[in-house]
Amino acid sequence: MENLAIIPARGGSKSVPRKNLLPLAGKPLIASTIEAALQAATVSRVVVSTDDAEIAIVSEKHGAEVIWRPEEISGDRASSESALLHVLEHLEQRESYRPDLVVFLQCTSPLTTDEDIDGCVRKLLEEDADSCLSVAAFHSFLWRNTPGNSAEGINHDKSFRPRRQEMEPQFRETGAIYVMRTEGFLAAKHRFFGKTVLYVVDGERCLEIDEPVDVEIAEVLMRQRAQLRKLQALPDPVRALVMDFDGVLTDNRVYVMEDGREAVACSRGDGMGIVALRRQGLDILVLSSEENPVVAARCRKLKVECLQGVERKLPALQYWLEERGIPPESAVYVGNDVNDLECLHFVGCPVVVADAHPDVKASARLILSERGGHGAIRELCDLIFRKMEARYGSER
Repeated sequence: MENLAIIPARGGSKSVPRKNLLPLAGKPLIASTIEAALQAATVSRVVVSTDDAEIAIVSEKHGAEVIWRPEEISGDRASSESALLHVLEHLEQRESYRPDLVVFLQCTSPLTTDEDIDGCVRKLLEEDADSCLSVAAFHSFLWRNTPGNSAEGINHDKSFRPRRQEMEPQFRETGAIYVMRTEGFLAAKHRFFGKTVLYVVDGERCLEIDEPVDVEIAEVLMRQRAQLRKLQALPDPVRALVMDFDGVLTDNRVYVMEDGREAVACSRGDGMGIVALRRQGLDILVLSSEENPVVAARCRKLKVECLQGVERKLPALQYWLEERGIPPESAVYVGNDVNDLECLHFVGCPVVVADAHPDVKASARLILSERGGHGAIRELCDLIFRKMEARYGSER
């Protein structure tokens, strides 16, 4: 089945200027929706419809195709449907391409996940529906003023105050995800046609960026979610931490003295994190293909095991884990370059630093926010501590 995700993104925005490009949790607002769409198993293709050159550049950088929106459907009064219809017409004329489903995503809902998108698509298919939208459960009491200026209940009788569980289920539109059968949408030219079904998402993920304060709220929520995902990526329990040296415990630079001696720069914060984990009994190893006295010196100071001058890291890692009875799925390996790939593929939790080689990042389960030698390992140590605390608390 061919399902096309379309993300309309105009350049103009009155309430929050340049809204679609606002930095949010380290990336432009629109990037979050593009990434969720690309990760969704039910989406075949992702297109951004825009009239703005900067949005187009950012969208392509994050993996979306771009279709330019004509000026006549780019104003404040232009409907989202007009942008969707234009994309479908453009693709049919240029490529004879017509998808089975249109997945309309609003980039002003940055908390949307790939699971939400897949859930909405599958709900439409399972219910044999024509259109589907994401909603959140609604339990509030609504009121209105009558012509006589007397308040009356809209969704309740004001003479009876029901408990939440006694109220008839109601739902509010999240404004994030809409899925439509293409043929029906082209005929109806609006998003709610035929049999419409609801896909209920967690209310905590329902946030639209309409006002400046929404940006601040989204920043907090997205950083919390990113932290939670990092914790979830770690094994439970973590039984071993294995690290490359150059580019992980250092910034990947080497200082060469006149007499040929070499020096590197390390983070004291990384060292404190490693020592603290070692004191908790975690097995820790530095595994380096380089053979340099500075590697051994740093490991001696941290009182952790060190294997250096290792031509092939994987056999050494396998032997070290087997010797301690540690299954690979309980091990965390941190690397930064292509000679770490075998080890990254072997362990349960492959981790890379923020400035790792792109080919290595593609193999990572967890990408740290910090660069090698600049606190990346301290960041990971703090995450492992939090994982340990959560496990200890659950076992009490």
